[in-house]
Amino acid sequence: MQNTDSSALVWLRRDLRLEDNAALAAALQSGARLHCVFVLDSDILDALPRADRRVEFILGTLAGLDAQLRALAGHARAGLIVRHGRAVDEIPQLAAELGVHTVVCAHDYEPQALARDAQVQAALARQRIAWRSVKDHVVFERQEVLTQTGKPYGVFTPYLRAWLARVGEALVPEHDCSALGRALVPRPAALAKPPPSLPDIGFEPTNLQALGILPGAAGAQALLADFAPRMRAYEEARNFPAVKGPSYLGVHLRFGTVSIRQLVNRALPAHRAGDQGASVWLAELVWREFYAQILANFPHVAGASFKSEYDAIVWEQGDIAHSRFAAWCEGRTGYPLVDAAMAQLHQTGYMHNRLRMVAGSFLVKHLGIDWRWGERHFAQHLNDFDLSANNGGWQWVSSSGCDAQPYFRIFNPMSQSEKFDAAGKFIRRYVPALAALDAKHIHAPWLAPALVLQAAGVQLGGNYPHPVVDHATARAATLARYAVVKKAAAPG
Repeated sequence: MQNTDSSALVWLRRDLRLEDNAALAAALQSGARLHCVFVLDSDILDALPRADRRVEFILGTLAGLDAQLRALAGHARAGLIVRHGRAVDEIPQLAAELGVHTVVCAHDYEPQALARDAQVQAALARQRIAWRSVKDHVVFERQEVLTQTGKPYGVFTPYLRAWLARVGEALVPEHDCSALGRALVPRPAALAKPPPSLPDIGFEPTNLQALGILPGAAGAQALLADFAPRMRAYEEARNFPAVKGPSYLGVHLRFGTVSIRQLVNRALPAHRAGDQGASVWLAELVWREFYAQILANFPHVAGASFKSEYDAIVWEQGDIAHSRFAAWCEGRTGYPLVDAAMAQLHQTGYMHNRLRMVAGSFLVKHLGIDWRWGERHFAQHLNDFDLSANNGGWQWVSSSGCDAQPYFRIFNPMSQSEKFDAAGKFIRRYVPALAALDAKHIHAPWLAPALVLQAAGVQLGGNYPHPVVDHATARAATLARYAVVKKAAAPG
């Protein structure tokens, strides 16, 4: 057993990088000799399909981290320790094996993660091993940004103003991890092995590489370098799914292969100089923090509406609900932009942000399906799935959340398609049955003349479905469904 006087185990979780890493910096400041570990938590992995892009992304990232750690330390045994099992068991066991005096990690804010961390902390306490958790995943957390009356914000715009005021005129401080190489110590011989492969943990390859998604910090920095010259155009370009407008950094933020502080600091100078594109992108980063503090301060949102009166809505049930939900999941709604969005999600693990709003609104306000069904589906398929952001987005489209769109505002999927995919380029890419249809008719093929459909090889009810619902009829049904909310809010 190693000397426990000044040794620490840094448990990497949603902070899979060595630069500007709060947990590493905290351990370094203590002067401790460091081991680094990542746990492939079977409590999470066992619930996933055997081919999951996120697992492949994580394993690729771990391989890069292991190589970086060995290079920094200058000896092969000072790499990343990777365990596969239940984190609640693996961390206390490993800490005891290594003889460390403390375990250091970054905060996680999701209910299941908080419960896991409480179990780990208790187990460590029984072993007389200290636990230290620090902020890393956000710039401001929990109740660091409050209203003047000392309450958490429930509306975004004043939160954004308060968030920017809290930052002030300087850049956000980043964590110095430059001394990491000197602090790393060799792994025990039995643990000095490379991270496992997909087959080692019972998973299969995906199309991650074919999609050009590069894991790890290197992948994040490549995307950031590509986005930087496009940031100025972000305000307009972000709305068009066929245009290269977003940063595509969502999956890297999710797993911490890029630091939120680095991204904020990249945007702040341009924002302060009046660059509207940078300002809008910065606001999107702050939306992420807004939803994180909503989950932390109002944990009931993980399973219920932020606005409790919306839990009185009666959603579709039985066969009709399951049939409509299946059509939505499989891209068979008959609304081309919605179907293209769902195809993008399933083929790539990504969905353009505007399409998340359009597809989500369609499920809830056209098909009458409980928003929680859609939330779960996105959680299963999004590479960048993050509980707080996913929940916030779904509550926004269902009008049940904080600062949500009013319930009587219902996205028209045809007009959204005509406005943001006017030429039908995105639709043609993901709905090949409509590829030969002209731009005038591709947004609503059921309105196209029979000869136009025939010339384009489109057979409604054959190779492309009829609309699963009529827009006007669905809108009227939604207004009636949501009337219970209006009644609940009425005085008396």
